[in-house]
Amino acid sequence: MHSDAHNREHTMTTLPQDTALTIDQRNRALAAMSGDEGLDVLVVGGGVTGAGIALDAASRGLRTGIVEMGDWASGTSSWSSKLIHGGLRYLYQLDFALVHEALTERGRLLETTAPHLVKAQPFLWPLKHAYERSYSAVGVGMYDALAVAGARGRRTVPLQKHLGRKGTAALAPALNPDKLAGAIRFYDARVDDSRLVIDLVRTAVGLGTLAANRTRVTDYLKDAHGAVTGAVVTDLESGQTHEIRAARVINATGVWTEATQDLAANAGGLRVLTSKGIHIVVPKEAIDAETGIFLRTEKSVLFIIPWPRYWVIGTTDTPWSEDPSKPVATAADIDYVLDHANEVLSRPLTRDDIIGTYAGLRPLLQPRLKPGAQAASTKVSREHTVTRVAPGLTSIAGGKLTTYRVMAVDAVDHALGEALARSHPSATADLPLVGAAGYHELVAKAGDIARERGWTLARVTHLLDRYGDEVPALLESIDSDDGAARRYGEPLEQASAFLRAEVAWAVTHEGAAHLDDVLLRRVRLDMERRDRGLSAADEILQVMAPLLGWTKKDVAAEKAAYAERVSQIAAAESESTDAAAVAHIAGSI
Repeated sequence: MHSDAHNREHTMTTLPQDTALTIDQRNRALAAMSGDEGLDVLVVGGGVTGAGIALDAASRGLRTGIVEMGDWASGTSSWSSKLIHGGLRYLYQLDFALVHEALTERGRLLETTAPHLVKAQPFLWPLKHAYERSYSAVGVGMYDALAVAGARGRRTVPLQKHLGRKGTAALAPALNPDKLAGAIRFYDARVDDSRLVIDLVRTAVGLGTLAANRTRVTDYLKDAHGAVTGAVVTDLESGQTHEIRAARVINATGVWTEATQDLAANAGGLRVLTSKGIHIVVPKEAIDAETGIFLRTEKSVLFIIPWPRYWVIGTTDTPWSEDPSKPVATAADIDYVLDHANEVLSRPLTRDDIIGTYAGLRPLLQPRLKPGAQAASTKVSREHTVTRVAPGLTSIAGGKLTTYRVMAVDAVDHALGEALARSHPSATADLPLVGAAGYHELVAKAGDIARERGWTLARVTHLLDRYGDEVPALLESIDSDDGAARRYGEPLEQASAFLRAEVAWAVTHEGAAHLDDVLLRRVRLDMERRDRGLSAADEILQVMAPLLGWTKKDVAAEKAAYAERVSQIAAAESESTDAAAVAHIAGSI
């Protein structure tokens, strides 16, 4: 432990450093991590769990580093249902503690830590029979009560409302009235998952964290007694190998947990069950409704979730035994989602309605089983577990997007040990992420910004809900000489919801280093355009190239690589089995 760690705890949270993620920042961070000083904590994995852990450790004043083998959020954390929720279905499993914890975190995200990203979202729970109302009301009522308790008596979202056939039809004409006895309206919340992760990493960097993506752990450093004292990493951009010394290493690699922890120990650690979930995306006009829709299925639940320009519908829950870097939707998966959505819709959705699909893998904790036994992925708890794999190495797995902060506290507490955890407590409970602190103030000025710029209120809202209180800095980039010359204030011709400035910002502040970083996780055309954003690639590359020093050859290679990805996924989605689908995928998704 560094002697000045405790002092840093109180200065960093009030005096953040530069939060920008860039290629230069990444390279400097990797060099600094590899220096003689070493780290208090090295986090392996840059999804929401790892990013949350890095922020938590940094909030305690610890010298922290985080490495990720791909782009930030490139695994599970960019392919979720994008919900911040308590987990209504866990009430039916009587898991009140998990629901209460998740709802408490939902309220915190909505109010303090990420109000620019996390939005309250109403849902209708359609009732097929009148007798369902009483027991469903009890469940939703408990949900509301736990949420209020978690927010110390405040309501962060409205309470449930009961609707008859008429009220249901008014809010959601798309629901088939012949199959309904009414509905219950309740609230949860939605979030752009990959943007949440990027903001977590940026906030951690602002508190001194050294962050380097595209950096793979290939081995662990150990002392003479077998204790882990750091990691050997390979810079996947340069091919160079580095040694990073750390007093404690925390493995937060999701579906790669077992592979990553096994580098240090052949026995022990966590066992993870990998489950695939897919979603389809349809245009806003395909479903006539003012709210989201929540459906219980024979296996799990299905959400129909509204976003400003489209609906996201999912998810599935099927065991996955293929390459964890290549999750893809099959024809069977897509049909499953369509069939269940169409059970309640008056105008059935067809393949022709689908503008996008995506697939991701959940890392579920696998229960200890007798030889030959099998676990159904839907029965595995979403609760997380933290364990010591070897001295100096902690692993965490399980959990859910909503509870990333609690998971981070538990992981760092466990890694530090009781005494150090008590003297260096977490400071993330009320710590706003990048973009959050001045968000509400700017929202009040949204109309003024729209008038000054000659923009619609919808465009300004779009920017505020992505960048929060960084919108003035984004506007400055538009008004700068470079911004004016490069037409940053203009919308993308093939994706008019986004400004060229947003592409530039992805490079200058959010660490985008390749075309797919932008299209998949920052300007997310991959999921909302039928061609996965390929038609906008030339313009996006035009903005990126001068910022990254790319040649014409580099630009051509980036476009070709993305076009190949689009082609491979299209081929994969025509198959009915995972094995056949994966055979079409050459690289990682």
